[in-house]
Amino acid sequence: MLNAPNDDHILVLGIGNILWADEGFGVRAVEDFHRRYAVPDNVTILDGGTQGLYLVNYLEDADRLLVFDAIDYGLPPGKLKLVRGDEVPRFTGAKKMSLHQTGFQEVISAADLLGRCPKHLVLIGCQPLDLEDWGGPLTASVRDQIAPAIELACKVLAEWGIEVKLRDTPLADSERLLANDIDHASYEMRPA
Repeated sequence: MLNAPNDDHILVLGIGNILWADEGFGVRAVEDFHRRYAVPDNVTILDGGTQGLYLVNYLEDADRLLVFDAIDYGLPPGKLKLVRGDEVPRFTGAKKMSLHQTGFQEVISAADLLGRCPKHLVLIGCQPLDLEDWGGPLTASVRDQIAPAIELACKVLAEWGIEVKLRDTPLADSERLLANDIDHASYEMRPA
């Protein structure tokens, strides 16, 4: 695969709803990626949450897009799957893979219709087990896939010519993607 030119803008995006158990996989993966790795200035790391079509503006600015998400592939729970390019559905008529109310396909479709869809798309999806536990944590089978998903993302970024570096020191609370006790560790702490 060709390396990305230095001026390519890359968006690393996590989408999902942390309030619905495994639906929060994408947000938790991008949160952990941001916590662990420093990236060059041409890489934006974004918690897209459940913003739906509001994400179109971010896609319009990106040449390359890497997305973490909980995806129903019909695989065993916790199974990761990486899809690229045309394998990532662009139009709403495609099989709905995203579990969100506004499917991510609609976001990609809107950016495509505007002529500003990223040229390179990669989706790292994890098969959920539980989407019914309102306020519940990620299940173990999905939580255990965060680190492997991040490793896959680092490999994709390396293919694109992007060097990520492990952070020497932890991020300050003010630099976290999520605050107000909704970061992964705080949110999933349970009273004894």
